[in-house]
Amino acid sequence: MEQNLEQFARTVRNDVVDMLYAAQSGHPGGSLSCVEILTALYNGVMRIDPKNPKWAERDRFVLSKGHACPTLYAVLAEKGYFPKEELKDLRQLHSPLQGHPDMNKCPGVDASTGSLGQGMSMAVGYALAGKRPEHDFRVFAVTGDGESQEGIIWEAAMAAAHYHLDNLTVLLDHNGLQIDGTNEQVMGLGDIVAKYQAFGWETVVVDGHDIAAITAAASAPNKSGKPRFICCNTVKGKGVSFMENQVGWHGKPINQEQYEAAKRELEV
Repeated sequence: MEQNLEQFARTVRNDVVDMLYAAQSGHPGGSLSCVEILTALYNGVMRIDPKNPKWAERDRFVLSKGHACPTLYAVLAEKGYFPKEELKDLRQLHSPLQGHPDMNKCPGVDASTGSLGQGMSMAVGYALAGKRPEHDFRVFAVTGDGESQEGIIWEAAMAAAHYHLDNLTVLLDHNGLQIDGTNEQVMGLGDIVAKYQAFGWETVVVDGHDIAAITAAASAPNKSGKPRFICCNTVKGKGVSFMENQVGWHGKPINQEQYEAAKRELEV
């Protein structure tokens, strides 16, 4: 099973590079860093039904760092929410696969995101709904380093603890870089795990490229009354050597030579 998930992640990475090369725009670095996180969530953690994307009792997923949507689209296609042939239409006019997720256009997308920080608040709202007597679903959100500097993230964190949302899990794609530089250069996050603990959250730290570790951390029942924060330590641009840990690859078109080099590495 683990080997199959590693292959799933490799397929997703290849699809992400193909999509971004075809679109000649988008965000390679942050898309590649969260591949294993989404691979874990959609394969054994979340309760979903690709044949019934609007199932009322499905678990909800919110990609708060919406610019990493190529990874979400690749995962959704791989799970059968829509034909994989549609991936080639990323960022094209009238395509359901816009540059940020649109829940009104793309099957399987639970939240329209892109304005950084707002996805976290949406996840809190979903989790509140999931606590109603007629519902029983969990909510998972993936956040980014840069948006963790936004005040709305911490308002949402405070609300989640106040309302005892133990059906909410937030996973931070902690790659240390953002569009303008390193986190420390732009606005240091400090000890973000300690901050979530101080806000009343249960916290876990994992290797963000270890699918089994992410699965274990996200699958376990939350402590009663506590939302869970999983700090996933990742590498921006993971899987493509010349993109790894390079802030310039936050949002940069891939030329033909770079595309061919990336595909050689990913097919190994």
